[in-house]
Amino acid sequence: MTERRLLLVPPSLDGERADAALSKMLGMSRSASAELLLAGAVLSGTELVTKSQRVTSEQVLEVSIPDKRDPLAVEPTDVADLRIVYEDADLIVVDKPAGVAAHPSVGWTGPTVVGALMAKGVRISTSGAAERQGIVQRLDVGTSGLMMVAKTEVAYSRLKQAFRDRAVHKVYHAVIQGHPDPVEGTIDAPIGRHPKAEFKFAVMNDGKPSITHYKLLEAFASASLVEVVLETGRTHQIRVHFSAFKHPLLGDTMYGADPTLASRMQSERQWLHAMRLSFLHPMTGEQVSFESNYTEDLAQTLERLKGN
Repeated sequence: MTERRLLLVPPSLDGERADAALSKMLGMSRSASAELLLAGAVLSGTELVTKSQRVTSEQVLEVSIPDKRDPLAVEPTDVADLRIVYEDADLIVVDKPAGVAAHPSVGWTGPTVVGALMAKGVRISTSGAAERQGIVQRLDVGTSGLMMVAKTEVAYSRLKQAFRDRAVHKVYHAVIQGHPDPVEGTIDAPIGRHPKAEFKFAVMNDGKPSITHYKLLEAFASASLVEVVLETGRTHQIRVHFSAFKHPLLGDTMYGADPTLASRMQSERQWLHAMRLSFLHPMTGEQVSFESNYTEDLAQTLERLKGN
C-alpha cells in the first residue's frame, strides 16, 4: 500500500531545500526524505521535485509514502548466510551475500546488513542517518563480499575519515566481458547520476573524481577475470567504469552486459566480489586485513567460463 499525502508548505519553510522541508513536514530523517525525492515520489503539480530544489510558502506537495510508515525504517531480519568475519568492541566486518542491501532504501523490501545485525543482537553506532547507522562502507545489493560496520561513535568517525583520506585498501575481483587492452591500467573518469535513468550512474564531465585500477588475472574465450583496486568509492564505480570502458561486468545488464552470454554462463547477477579489505584499526592503529572466498554461484560461473 502507498499513502498519498498533500502537504502545504508553511511560511516558516519558505526557501528551504525540498529534502529539509519534507523532513520537517513528515517528521522523518533528512536522508529518508531525500530518498523519496530521488525516487520521484514527490510532485508539485505535475512536476517532479528534486531534493535540492527550493520550496515556497503555500506550495502544495503531493507525496507518495510506501506502507504508511517511514519507508526507511530498519526491520530486524535473519540472514542465515551473512557471515561475521571479525568483531570487537569497536567494529564488525561481515561477508555479505548477494541479494542483501547495506541498509534500507526507498523501493527495497529485502534484507539488509543493518537489519541482519539487529536480528543478531549486535549494537552498532548511532552515528549517520537513522536507517544507515554505523554503515561506513556500502556494497551494491548484487555484490557479495567484505564490508565493515562501526559499533561505536568514535570508530564511526575515524573510519569515515579513513575512507575520505583513501586510507582503506579495497580489492575486488570482477569478470568483465571481452579482454581489456591494456591488460593493466587505470580508469580515471568522473562519475555522476545518470541524466535520464533513475538509480543509475554514468561517466559525466561534471561528476565526482573517480579512479579505478585494474589488472588482468585470467582470460577466457569471451570474458576476463580482473583484479580491481578502488582509489575512490563512488556508487556503482566499478560497474560504471567498466561499462564506459566497453567491458561491462558479466551479468550486469543494467550497465550494458550481454544477457545472452550471462544466460549461457548461468550468471544471475553481476560477477563482482569484494575480496580483500585492509585498514588501520580506528582505536589501536594496528593494520588489519581480511579476505573472502568467492561465493558458490560466482565460483560455478567461473568454472563454466574456463570450460567454455
